[in-house]
Amino acid sequence: MDGLSIRICHLYPDLLNTYGDKGNVTALLKRCQWRNIEAEVVPVSLGDAFDPDQYDIVCIGGGQERERATVCQDMIDKADSIKASLAQGKVWLCISSGMQIMGKYYVNSQGEKIQGLGAVDFWTEASKNKIQGDVVAECNLVGGVEDQDTYVVGFESHSGRTYLGEGVEPLAKVLVGQGNNGTDGTEGAVVGNIFCSYLHGSLLPKNYRLTDLLISRALVGKYGQEVADQAMANTPDFAVEELARKGCISRVLH
Repeated sequence: MDGLSIRICHLYPDLLNTYGDKGNVTALLKRCQWRNIEAEVVPVSLGDAFDPDQYDIVCIGGGQERERATVCQDMIDKADSIKASLAQGKVWLCISSGMQIMGKYYVNSQGEKIQGLGAVDFWTEASKNKIQGDVVAECNLVGGVEDQDTYVVGFESHSGRTYLGEGVEPLAKVLVGQGNNGTDGTEGAVVGNIFCSYLHGSLLPKNYRLTDLLISRALVGKYGQEVADQAMANTPDFAVEELARKGCISRVLH
């Protein structure tokens, strides 16, 4: 469909880009453009204004403890605008440190408790042992006709252990890997249109169905379900993406 547009806010691209998380923004941009949906990416960093009415999708990546603390304070300064965006149902993708900031609090390696935005009911505690490696997880929000169509793949690397509050659903259930905390089999979290994950790699280029889900949710919020369905029916060729995804899954599972 012609005349549709999506505006993507890339939060702190200069500070939070561990393992190429900006690839998530690129995947969103390209899969919009391949559907003839006009797409624009706007970087927003420290001290910049964040206007919740201007963006349909917001992406925030991962970083180290120092960068996370700096960004967390800036996001708290922007809290009113960010919470307005969340209340409007805008789509958010929050990776690793970006995920942790969205929670209630984070206990760092020095034992200090750093308050988060409290947008999602989970919390994170630092650990001396790092969780790292390839992940395959089952995400029921995406799917197709084959058994492995619900699988998402990525790379996790984090010292924090995140624990979901009561009633908070994980983004996926871990099949291979350690996930949020290495004990309960959860990976990420999803509440409404807030999608949180520890998966780098980057997540969206490796999982085109999840990319399309975020675009679809953004279109529904902006134009309604009927228009979104029509736009998403114009499906780009995904043969290369599917081959890459299945190759990653096969390598990790076997």
